[in-house]
Amino acid sequence: MHKIYFTPGPSKLYYTVEGHVKNALKSQVSSISHRSKQFENIYSHAVGQLRELLNVPGEFEIFFTSSATEVWERLIQNCVENSSFHLVNGAFSRRFYEISRDLGRDAVISEVEPGHCIDPSETNIPESVELIAVTQNETSTGVAQPLEDIYALKDQHPDKLMAVDAVSAVPYIDLDFNRIDSLFFSVQKGFGLPAGLGVWIINEKGIEKAKSMQRSGLSIGSYHSIPSFLSKSGRHQTPETPNVLGMYLLGKVAEDMLSKGITQIRKETEYKAALSYNLLENHPLMEPFVINPKYRSKTVIVAKTAIDSKKIIDKAGEKGMVIGSGYGQFKNKHLRIANFPTHSKEQFEMLADFLNEYSHE
Repeated sequence: MHKIYFTPGPSKLYYTVEGHVKNALKSQVSSISHRSKQFENIYSHAVGQLRELLNVPGEFEIFFTSSATEVWERLIQNCVENSSFHLVNGAFSRRFYEISRDLGRDAVISEVEPGHCIDPSETNIPESVELIAVTQNETSTGVAQPLEDIYALKDQHPDKLMAVDAVSAVPYIDLDFNRIDSLFFSVQKGFGLPAGLGVWIINEKGIEKAKSMQRSGLSIGSYHSIPSFLSKSGRHQTPETPNVLGMYLLGKVAEDMLSKGITQIRKETEYKAALSYNLLENHPLMEPFVINPKYRSKTVIVAKTAIDSKKIIDKAGEKGMVIGSGYGQFKNKHLRIANFPTHSKEQFEMLADFLNEYSHE
């Protein structure tokens, strides 16, 4: 049975990926040298398509890592000499905070209960902080920090770097890059690609911070430090042998999304989210975990269940639909449903029909 993966990462592959993989195999993309002209074209194409799709200004550099998890560490190593500040509303935003502590930084935390968002007006950020870390879309709980909150924090602290984890929000969110300093994500969620590639976007202010730390004799990492990335990116190359196939596929899928139109993708995402939340608000066995509609993610819908969520997940699996379980402490209490560009309206309507029928069992 061909399954539909509604899991929030890895998720269902974008519908054009199979064709692109076949073409990549025919052209032996996975065997080429990362110092070849062919690779430089792949790199340049991926960066160019991402810039256009996400509206990334020219003063931002785009680097490729192994994952978004790697970027947590690279950001702290390169841009934080002493102290970082973390808005925490779930497991992944907390892990970013913990990595800063693991690296010996004075990591300051502002934390709310899962399912809630932090009010920036009630956030006290010490003057000593160099970087503010925000997880815009918390994949573990389905809570989304409004972009206006992020912009407000940046306006209040223009001297500090603003780093946004958008791992399960892109390409849906319409972010103003002029109001932040860095954004990062991995490709196995919203871009519907195989895991194993992260994208790190950072501006000149963040780059200069890394250079300044290096000039001061501080360690900022080795092969994936910002200066190391820059030494190769101008030639459309990477410091190490990268995930060439992943970069090739990312460029192709970003191009496909541009052809469809980002406005259309966003409209479809909002339709599917509205369908899902309306169902949950009227279901006898499920309800939205995030109480305040203002903070509900459009791309990761999380349902709190009145019964063991595994029963629902197993039943959906029998019908060829794979739904994500709750994360961590919520494993058997939640459903997590990915709403990415690869998930069609028809597939969401089919899922909604199943969930409605389940209420009668």
